[in-house]
Amino acid sequence: MKRLDPFLLSLISAVILASFLPCPPSFQPWLSRLTSLLVALMFFFQGAKLQRQAIVESMQDWRLQGSTLAISFLLFPLLGLAFYEICQAIFPHGLLKPELWTGILFLCCLPSTVQSSIALTSIAQGNVPASICAATVSNILGILFTPLLSSLILHRHDGSNSSLGTIIDVSRELLLPFIAGQLLQKWLGPIVKKHKILISFTDRGSIIILVYAAFSAAVLQGLWKRIPLSELLVVAALDITLLTTVLTLSALWGRFLGFSKENDISLQFCGSKKSLATGVPMASVIFPGGAGIVVLPLMLFHQIQLFVCTVLARHYSNRFSSKDTK
Repeated sequence: MKRLDPFLLSLISAVILASFLPCPPSFQPWLSRLTSLLVALMFFFQGAKLQRQAIVESMQDWRLQGSTLAISFLLFPLLGLAFYEICQAIFPHGLLKPELWTGILFLCCLPSTVQSSIALTSIAQGNVPASICAATVSNILGILFTPLLSSLILHRHDGSNSSLGTIIDVSRELLLPFIAGQLLQKWLGPIVKKHKILISFTDRGSIIILVYAAFSAAVLQGLWKRIPLSELLVVAALDITLLTTVLTLSALWGRFLGFSKENDISLQFCGSKKSLATGVPMASVIFPGGAGIVVLPLMLFHQIQLFVCTVLARHYSNRFSSKDTK
């Protein structure tokens, strides 16, 4: 069984710390400014790391890339809505609190991960260059697609939370720093490559602080008095069902289109992932003051997808190895 990775343990520690020692209300404005700065730095360095030529070369297989985007931004939201309607029909009094349903639907609107998608594709002996392209493009488009889909699905059309307003807010805090990093990529790219560990530490440290800030605000609003353990277990069950459904449908779609096994693996792993690193900053922008509860389903989904997809990747790798020995 795959043990919890250090990053996830750090996130759990941030939740525990916020539960017992939340940031005092008088310091909340300062913490909010700090998280905004960290989010901007995170996406600035992401822009500085990205190689534009790698995207251009891998975009040639439009069927694979288009299918991956369709799974992330079309299939996932439709499944999330279907699960919601089915549960509402079976449990008319509500299976989950509205905030948790918001979190589940929000995670369905998020882009794919980058690091784990590529790593698992490599373990499974899939098409790594295609996965690099698919995950990168998904994250770039997610800056626009995620707030738009969130607004449409969650009917957030009131005042400042309109889809246009949300896209403008996300673009200002995420897209502009990303573009700035891209513009300076020629000079900063080599430095970022040379200090990968430092940049990774900065990225992950930013997410940990963001989680602490989000849960501090939620705890001050009575988070753990409102969310019982039974509802968290229901969320985990819904996450598992959602992931299993997407993995199955993506595999069937790859076979229908006649993809090679390598491309099929890339489609499964890039299409089924949801990015915690992108989701937490976006939640802090799209749901100011309420991101703590919203990211709970995403945090559970993150660990579930790592465990399930690691097992699946090893299965594919062993199958390739057994064929090679014959």
